[in-house]
Amino acid sequence: MTGFLGRERELAVLNRLLDRVAKGGRANRPGRALLIRGRRRVGKSRLVEEFVERAGVPSLFFTASAQPHVATDLGLFTESVLASDLPGRDIVEGQMPTSWDAALRLLAAALPADRPSVVVLDELPYLVANDPGFEGTLQKAFDRELSRRPVLLLGIGSDLAMMEALNDYGRPFHQRASEMVVPPLTPADVADMLGVEPAEAFDAYLVTGGLPLILDEWPEGADLETYLAEAVRDPVSALLVSAERALAAEFPDDAQARRVLTAIGSGERTFSLIGRAAGGLPQGSLNRALQLLISKRVIEATVPLSTRPSRETRYLVSDPYLRFWLAFLGAGLPDIERGRGDLVLDRVRSSWTSWRGRAIEPVVRESLRRLSPTMFPEGTEVFGGYWTRSNDPEIDLVGADREPVAKRVTLAGSIKWLQNHPFDGHDLARLVRHRSQLPGADDDTPLFAVSRSGSTVDGVRTLTPEDLLSAWRTA
Repeated sequence: MTGFLGRERELAVLNRLLDRVAKGGRANRPGRALLIRGRRRVGKSRLVEEFVERAGVPSLFFTASAQPHVATDLGLFTESVLASDLPGRDIVEGQMPTSWDAALRLLAAALPADRPSVVVLDELPYLVANDPGFEGTLQKAFDRELSRRPVLLLGIGSDLAMMEALNDYGRPFHQRASEMVVPPLTPADVADMLGVEPAEAFDAYLVTGGLPLILDEWPEGADLETYLAEAVRDPVSALLVSAERALAAEFPDDAQARRVLTAIGSGERTFSLIGRAAGGLPQGSLNRALQLLISKRVIEATVPLSTRPSRETRYLVSDPYLRFWLAFLGAGLPDIERGRGDLVLDRVRSSWTSWRGRAIEPVVRESLRRLSPTMFPEGTEVFGGYWTRSNDPEIDLVGADREPVAKRVTLAGSIKWLQNHPFDGHDLARLVRHRSQLPGADDDTPLFAVSRSGSTVDGVRTLTPEDLLSAWRTA
C-alpha cells in the first residue's frame, strides 16, 4: 500500500509553485515560500520527500531538533547542507556558523543560480521556540537573498497555532509565504486504500484517523478486528505509539493538560465532570488546561445549536485516532507491554458499539457539510447537535442557517450507527418527540436519519454510509 493515495492535490500545489520558481518572477525575485502545517504523523514530511524525489532538483532537507539549544540546530543545519546535493554545498566545509543569520547566508551561497532548487525546514516551530529572533532572521534572509534565487522554501510544522501565526499581520514573515494544510487521509481514501465497503471504511477511519503511517500497517483485506488483534500484540505498532509520541512532543512538561485530555478521552464532556475525572483540578487550572488544548487544536469546545443561546459547553477530542487511543489504548499500554494485548482487545469488543455510536457523530456532521446543499432544506448552512444539561432532549443532528445561535432551524436528525439495526419506528417516534423540544423547530421541520443499516420507516430522509462516503469523493 502507498501512503500517497489521496495526496494528488497537495503534490499539484507543490509542483505549481516549483514551476513558478523555474519561470522566474517579477523584479528578479523568482524565490517562493510555502508554510505547510498539519497534525503530527499525518505525513507532511513524507509528502515533501516524495515531492522532492519526483521533482529531481537540487535540494536540502533539514529537520530541527527538539533540543533547546540554538547551537545544536546550527550544527545539524550545517551537516544537512554538506550532505545535500546543492551545487555550492562545499562552501560550508569547515564553517561553524554561530547564528542563523550567518547560516542562512551560507545556504544562499550554496544554492544554484541557474536552475530551481528546494529548501525544506522541517519542525519549523522548534526553531522559532529556541530562537525568538529566528522569524526576523528568516524574513531578512528571504528578502535579501533567498527570494532572489530560484528556490522554493518549504517550512513544515505540526504546531498548528504557531504555524498559522507565522504568517499573521505584524509577524516578520507576514505575506511572504503561501500556506497549505495537509489533512489526514479521508474516509474515501481509507476505503480505497483498504479495499473495504463504506461502513467498514468509517470504522477504520475512527480507529486510524486517516493517518497514513497507521494505515500502512493494516494488512491487505483484513477486517477491523483482525487488524486490531495484530496491532495490540506489537508494542511498537504505529497504532500504539503514534499518539504517545505526538502528545510527548505537544505537551512535554504540562502534566495538567495531559490529565485533562485523558479525562475527555475517557468520555467526560462537561467542565465539572472533566475537572473531577482529572483529579479535582481547581477551576482556574482546569480553564488554563482546556484553553491550551483548544489553542493547540487538540480538543474542540461545542455548544448546542438552536435559536436559543446556551452555555452548556461540551468538549471533544478533535482527532478520531486520538479519541480511540485515549479511550482504549493509552491506559492499556502496560497490559500490551507484558504481552496481554488480548485484555485490551476484550475492552474494545465490549465497548465498541456504544463508543462508535458517539465517536461517529462529528465525522457524520463533517460529511454532511461536504455534501451538495441540494440534499438539504434551503438555507442549511451549518450542522451541529442539541442537548440540555439533563440530556433530555439530546438530538444528534441539527441543521440551521448559522451558528452558534441560529435564526432558523432547517432540520432535525438522528444518527443511528448500529451493525444490524436500521432506523425504525421507535427511533422515529423519539426523534419526533425531541424535535418538539428543539428551540426553533416545529412540526414542519424536516426529519433526517443517518443510519449504518438503513431505515424501515417513511417520513424521514435517510442517509447511508454510501451517501456519506460520496461527500468525501466530491470534496
